[in-house]
Amino acid sequence: MSDRLTVIENTTLFELLISRLDGWSRSKIKQRLKNGCVSVNGRPVTRHDHPVQAGDRVVVAASARGTPGPRQRLDILYRDRDLIAIDKPAGLLSVGSPKSDEPHALGMLRTQVSRPNRPLKLWPVHRLDRDTSGVLLFATSREAREAVMANWPAAEKTYLAVVEGRPSPAEGTIDQALRLDPDIYQMHVGPHPDAKRAVTHFTTERSAGGRSLLRVTLETGRQHQIRAHLAWLGHPVVGDRRYGTAGERMGLHALRLRILKPGTDKRLVFESPLPVDIMALLH
Repeated sequence: MSDRLTVIENTTLFELLISRLDGWSRSKIKQRLKNGCVSVNGRPVTRHDHPVQAGDRVVVAASARGTPGPRQRLDILYRDRDLIAIDKPAGLLSVGSPKSDEPHALGMLRTQVSRPNRPLKLWPVHRLDRDTSGVLLFATSREAREAVMANWPAAEKTYLAVVEGRPSPAEGTIDQALRLDPDIYQMHVGPHPDAKRAVTHFTTERSAGGRSLLRVTLETGRQHQIRAHLAWLGHPVVGDRRYGTAGERMGLHALRLRILKPGTDKRLVFESPLPVDIMALLH
């Protein structure tokens, strides 16, 4: 059985659940959130501080749907003896955090592909932000990871981003250095002695309803690079609470990753289908 709630006033998801679910303990609510059992407007949400607004529809299910919980399976896009590429859903951490015991892609994939009494070790080749969906790559050994990373500057990384407004010109390159502010965990854009070079290329695919779908390729791979650069351009990613305005879904998807297979001249291409909820942000 599911509990269905309609938000009356703006608040956070956890505060809403505490006030509206009579007889529910805080630990039970946290467990439902952690397991991906709570959705807002049809999108699973695991963050207790997720903002909800008047009119939003919240469903608390007995079992998770959408974003995988710890016992659900991830979609594997590619697998060989050295590499595994998955389609990470939005709302799921890439790797674990020492500050939280919530599910993460690394742990879930390790459980999914390990055999009884034969656990498989995995190393993340790269990471995606929690609210970014799409291609995420792991290696099955430290040596394989290091071999991929040795050619990482040549990897081709393509994203799709739904942004506010319509960029003019419709395509271009953002060549602005980035510097992480550890106090607020946010990138500052522009020259600074501690800033590192960052280059982002974008092309507008379509525009509708005051928003645009951009195809974005990275020449460098700095943390939060796309989000910080597009916000600096004046067109923040839709739903980006850190660099723009919070929403029910951040409009950023890792569409394609192309790498050189370690020890060969073969190109590997991993591609994730565009989620329906990303396109819905255009309308």
